[in-house]
Amino acid sequence: MKRGLFLGVLFTIVLFVNAQQIFTPELLWKLGRVSDVRISPDNRFILFGVTHYDVQENKGNRDIYIESIDGSKPLQVTNFPGNELNARWRPDGLRIGFLSDKSGSMQLWEVNPDGTSPEQVSNIDGGVTGFEYSPTMDHIYFTKDVKLDKTVSELYPDLPKANARIIDDLMYRHWDAWSDYTYSHILISKLNDWKPDIPMDIMKDERYDSPLKPDGGNEEISWSPNGILLAYTCKKQFGKEYAISTNSDIYVYNADTKKTENISEGNLGYDKDPVFSPDSKKIAWISMKTPGYESDKLRIIIYDFATKKKEDLTANFDQSSSNLVWSEDGKKLYFISGINATFQIYSYDFVTKKINQVTRGTHDYTSLALAGNMLVGEKMNMSMPTEIFKINPVSGEEVQLTNTNKEILSKTTMAKVEERHIRTFDGKDMLTWVIYPPNFDPLKKYPALLYCQGGPQSAVSQFFSYRWNFQMMAANGYIIVAPNRRGLPTFGQEWNDEIAGDYGGKNMKDYLSAIDSISSLPFVDKSKLGAVGASYGAFSIYWLAGNHNKRFKAFIAHCGMFDFESWYGTTEEMFFANHDIGGPYWLKDKPKSYSFSPHRFVGNWDTPILVIHGGNDFRIPYTQGMEAFDAAQLRGIPSRFLFFPEETHFVSKPQNSILWQRVFKEWLDKYLK
Repeated sequence: MKRGLFLGVLFTIVLFVNAQQIFTPELLWKLGRVSDVRISPDNRFILFGVTHYDVQENKGNRDIYIESIDGSKPLQVTNFPGNELNARWRPDGLRIGFLSDKSGSMQLWEVNPDGTSPEQVSNIDGGVTGFEYSPTMDHIYFTKDVKLDKTVSELYPDLPKANARIIDDLMYRHWDAWSDYTYSHILISKLNDWKPDIPMDIMKDERYDSPLKPDGGNEEISWSPNGILLAYTCKKQFGKEYAISTNSDIYVYNADTKKTENISEGNLGYDKDPVFSPDSKKIAWISMKTPGYESDKLRIIIYDFATKKKEDLTANFDQSSSNLVWSEDGKKLYFISGINATFQIYSYDFVTKKINQVTRGTHDYTSLALAGNMLVGEKMNMSMPTEIFKINPVSGEEVQLTNTNKEILSKTTMAKVEERHIRTFDGKDMLTWVIYPPNFDPLKKYPALLYCQGGPQSAVSQFFSYRWNFQMMAANGYIIVAPNRRGLPTFGQEWNDEIAGDYGGKNMKDYLSAIDSISSLPFVDKSKLGAVGASYGAFSIYWLAGNHNKRFKAFIAHCGMFDFESWYGTTEEMFFANHDIGGPYWLKDKPKSYSFSPHRFVGNWDTPILVIHGGNDFRIPYTQGMEAFDAAQLRGIPSRFLFFPEETHFVSKPQNSILWQRVFKEWLDKYLK
């Protein structure tokens, strides 16, 4: 090779290497976040939202896009300041409806598919939180927070500056917010020339929510194709009764008769997410059988309006099901189900009565829609944020439609994700993801992190997280060990259920089996092991801190349970505590779970620990983090407390998130490098 040509090739290689980057907190916040895909009435276009964040402004901006289902370049439809939400095709396909607070409150707007002629359509006092057109174009429903309870100043008008709450029942705060004296209701309006009339509250004076707070959305409400019926999810309980129960039901409101019927009565677990058949004669929803168990198997229930009979389509299917979508002819029902730490698309055939797996691969599908004879879904994996794919429901062939982050990811050196199967202490097979640092060299030795999953029943699947991001943890120079220990779904209900009442038992031994197996590999530095986790994962860290037999040199616990007794007395959804812990601490026969409480093992603590908590986390109040940090300090254990006064169980603000990542890395580097 000539000298000049050699130098040119070398220069090109150097440029390529220099152009590559690894994941950093700042890079994560440059990624566009795709969500809420919808199909046009003629099945030719997809509608979706993309959120981009401005770190300096410390906020995000969500815009709406459309794209041909053949995969042409996306067209931006909206560019208002702030976020445009809940985008829906009008049933005639001529306009797109969406929510915006441009006018001062969240209202319904419409725009042409090419982005022209935006117009505010609703002007409902106090704003709305969601909407959906009826398929027959004669009605629209809105969801709205309706004030029904009185504040202290309303009870005592002569004390307008009194700042207090008077509380007589439970559920006075939930997840991340105190009661604001309102309830989410469904309002229906007639449409005249596409303009809504004065809306009618179909839940008038009811102190219940639909959708369910705090996380429910439009998936919990559904119009029938004939436009007559509106099915909705509601848990018609209040206070203490609400706190100890998971008994939500499917209610059907008739727009002609103005009457409401409970069609899931008798099942005492969750019933939600109703979807009507194309002929409006049947309805499907997802259901949990066990009262008070929020992670029970999700079954598919079919209800026939003529016979009033219910059928469980998944009685012999040992997996949970969600995201139900009917085929156009009503002969199949498509859905998403988890298997072996991935989430795939399945179909139920009403003729053969068989369930078939449509997709295969190392990925998670998180949403599903029908586009004629094709399916469209949102998909992610540990190396790819959510993008939209088209799927052939017969062959399972997938075509990627959006490439929102292609430019950034093409310049990023990704960590390798490997599936390993590890034998647990009792000889069970446990799928464990191992993520290697970018540019991994097997001849070197690396520190390793055991990742402890939250939930507690939430699979370590192929999710792409914007905080617990395996690509970025690996990019910090660590081998990540992420086991699907006992108590995690997608491996059958028995494996999923095996954690309840046994928090410090078999699943903790599973963690140790995983880290012991991987740390024995020649490229892992066994003297530099750490363990990290959030929620139940953080409880796991606190428990391991007193029971790890000097395996680890650093811990990080985010929003974890530390003292079961004080946690039981301050959490809000009591059904969770009653099922998983076994009940209150004052029972004569105290549940054995309390013997697993991490505070009992603080006398064994000997390892540096970083504690992180949010001030508005009401599922696991921040005092749990304070107790753990104070205990470490008083024991003389190197420790740090990272407290976010305005964050919740999650860290969602860009600059807080970047700070979280920096402190996370600094702590591990200090003790493991």
